[in-house]
Amino acid sequence: MKIALPSRDSNVDQHFGNCQCFTILGIDDRKNIVSEEVLTPPPGCGCKSNIVPQLARMGVSVMLAGNMGGGAVNVLASHGIQVVRGCAGNIREVAQAWLAGRVDDSGASCQSHHEGACHDHS
Repeated sequence: MKIALPSRDSNVDQHFGNCQCFTILGIDDRKNIVSEEVLTPPPGCGCKSNIVPQLARMGVSVMLAGNMGGGAVNVLASHGIQVVRGCAGNIREVAQAWLAGRVDDSGASCQSHHEGACHDHS
């Protein structure tokens, strides 16, 4: 299995559509992280870009993310990638917590966008 995390400086990037890169972790049958790849999206990638089919072709089946709009969730789901929102912190720690069953999807979608970035308006 492969899981992907939008990443910035070894942490989950809270803005899926504008992340620095995607860290893709290979997971073995014992739920151990056995490989790590980095995929850098093209400039101006955005939430609905062609990066999702590329992630699917790489074998990604789960996206552990911070914030994400409904459009991105739908694009990922249409490519067979399960989305888990509400993640924060070090990418390896988040992945290990999810593998241990301690992380669930927050269900929260980012609603407001300005120049492609999600902002908290609370």
